Amino acid sequence: MIEKKQSLIGKQLEGVGRILEEEKYNVWGCSPIYDEDGRVHVFYARWENKYDHLGWVAACEVAHAVADSPEGPYKHVGVVLQGRGGQHWDSWSIHNPSVYKVDDKYIILYMGSDGSNLGKTLDEIGEMDGDMYKPYFHKLVNSKRVGMAIADSLDGPFVRVSDQEPMIHVGDDTDWDSFCTSNPTFTKTPEGKYRIYYKAWSQQTAAKFNGNRQYGFAESDTLTGPYKKYEGNPVIDYSYIEERVQAEDGYIWYEDNKYHMVMRDMGVFNHEYGLYIESKDGIEWSEPSISYLDAPSYFDEAMPGLTRQGRFERPQLLLKDGSPTHLFCAYRGGKYNTSSGVVLKINKNK
Repeated sequence: MIEKKQSLIGKQLEGVGRILEEEKYNVWGCSPIYDEDGRVHVFYARWENKYDHLGWVAACEVAHAVADSPEGPYKHVGVVLQGRGGQHWDSWSIHNPSVYKVDDKYIILYMGSDGSNLGKTLDEIGEMDGDMYKPYFHKLVNSKRVGMAIADSLDGPFVRVSDQEPMIHVGDDTDWDSFCTSNPTFTKTPEGKYRIYYKAWSQQTAAKFNGNRQYGFAESDTLTGPYKKYEGNPVIDYSYIEERVQAEDGYIWYEDNKYHMVMRDMGVFNHEYGLYIESKDGIEWSEPSISYLDAPSYFDEAMPGLTRQGRFERPQLLLKDGSPTHLFCAYRGGKYNTSSGVVLKINKNK
């Protein structure tokens, strides 16, 4: 049994409020970054409400908003990435963006899905009820792969690096990452290597109980790849606790001579908390502590009667001079009873 203790970040969090509440869209993972003038840019996932919440894997796009401060208000600037259509590996949904400044470039890592072989159009998907959509949903999840887009400026344009192929493919049929690759996060090592950590699960656990989510990484000598998977993957795996215990939505950064990661808990403590882990080499990780509590610990909102209510997902950090100042998450409910971004401040005086 892992001791239930809060990390330093977990003790410093203070709720600020919701951001990016859009009437016609579900808004999900919000990835923030400061520009050279101190403004905050957020790259976020959104999809039309007609696809319901599970439409994230079918019809999502990545939008861009800007504010003068982390708390907002945010002004929508435009859409920066959409599904390409046709039979591309990321033909339909572009989801869960994570933005970084790397050397003199900016990159967005994302998850793409391909619905070109479903025999259905997106419009037809949008007209389905939950039961009818379910088999198509699982096929789309199976198609998830990791991509990268690159730009000279946060104002874009962001151009896909992985134009013909994903940055990170699935493994062989019996590998830990044989079902899909998803939810990437990035760091540059002190040795100058480029690393993409990614979530994946196997065909075997997918068939048994919808998958045990684990994390591994791939590394390259250059930003745009090719990326080679680490032979010791996965490096984050909580199935030793119990078969279905897992974590997802990792966000990594390097500070004070070690790697840090926040994640969403899926059974280590519960399904409402976040996890915090650290490592000297990014391979051997500490036992997890709590990076954030359940959402009602920070926000006094009535539960909206939705799936996934009461918990934050997709934790992303706003970094200033390499150190986190705010936590951005996705949260169900809000003004339109769908989903939006939410901001928490890291008060280092606490």
